[in-house]
Amino acid sequence: MDSTAVKSHVAPIFNLLKLTFTVVPIVAGLDKFCNILCDWTQYINPMMLDLLPFSGATFMMIVGVIEIVAGILVFMKPKIGGLIVSAWLTLIALTLLVGWKYADVAVRDLVMAISAFSMARLAVIFDNK
Repeated sequence: MDSTAVKSHVAPIFNLLKLTFTVVPIVAGLDKFCNILCDWTQYINPMMLDLLPFSGATFMMIVGVIEIVAGILVFMKPKIGGLIVSAWLTLIALTLLVGWKYADVAVRDLVMAISAFSMARLAVIFDNK
């Protein structure tokens, strides 16, 4: 299969991943302000919560802003945005694993981190931004 054929088969995968890692962080970020999907503060490691100079709700709003910016960055510059989202999800997974309360969510976040990293690598081929 020549490179044009490979690109035509892989382009839809890149576009789907780009859409996913644009929309999901923005939606999750916005939800940090209204908690419709869940109470996000439950995922804060209690040891970390004790170190914060503000409430868990305030911390999650800061997280929400970061996630919204990350989603926009994926849309505008997927090579960079994908790496940032991948690192962010890995960091979240590691904090969840430390407490071991949400190991299932941590594993899911690690899988999403791998997917975001894969999208960033595909962006090298499909996106000139």
